[in-house]
Amino acid sequence: MLRYFLVCGALLSLAIQLLVAMETCPSTGMPGMPGIPGLPGRDGRDGEKGQKGDQGEMRNGDRQFEKGPKGEPGPVGHPGKRGQSGEPGKPGIPGPDGPPGEQGEAGTVGAQQKAAFSVARGTNNYPDKSSIIRFTTVITNINNDYNTDTGRFRCRIPGTYYFVFHASLDERLCVLLKVDDTLLTSFCDHVSVKRQVTSGGLAVHLEKDQEVWLETKDYRGMRGTQGAYSIFSGFLLHPH
Repeated sequence: MLRYFLVCGALLSLAIQLLVAMETCPSTGMPGMPGIPGLPGRDGRDGEKGQKGDQGEMRNGDRQFEKGPKGEPGPVGHPGKRGQSGEPGKPGIPGPDGPPGEQGEAGTVGAQQKAAFSVARGTNNYPDKSSIIRFTTVITNINNDYNTDTGRFRCRIPGTYYFVFHASLDERLCVLLKVDDTLLTSFCDHVSVKRQVTSGGLAVHLEKDQEVWLETKDYRGMRGTQGAYSIFSGFLLHPH
């Protein structure tokens, strides 16, 4: 670029000299054709890097503000809605066994689960028709569950019981086994010889305070002669 200006300056100087010569010389020749411009020169070297300027001031325009101090935390918001439950995790490893517990107090289960009786008819008289057969001679009667005055067994321990009777006969006999006035079964026998023995038994499920007894119908040939007792027994098979 500098070279271009130098060439232009030289041409301008040459034109001035020609004008001066024409004024001093009354008779001059025709000016010659301008010369061809020279080729542009090469760019000069870059200048040195300037010093760093001062930091500019922050603008306070419509959209740019100075940063203020940090504010206080706002109040805690309301709890959000519960999200969907995730997939159930895998079972964990079983923990170690705990220490053994203290020994409990001795129970009375053994005493509570005992129930049994065997009673005999201690009279030679026949029982009344359609009445409860009373057995007055006690052979076994745990906790007096069988009442010799009423002829009834009262359940103290709920569970399954077995009741059975054995009768010495010299007359016809029909015996009814009842629970709370409900007939469970009847046993009837007719004497084919002068004297014989008959029996019958049944397993019965009882609740607490239910009563069981034997009852006669029209045929009541059950006595208790010496050496030929009639016996009624019952015992607990399995409590519940």
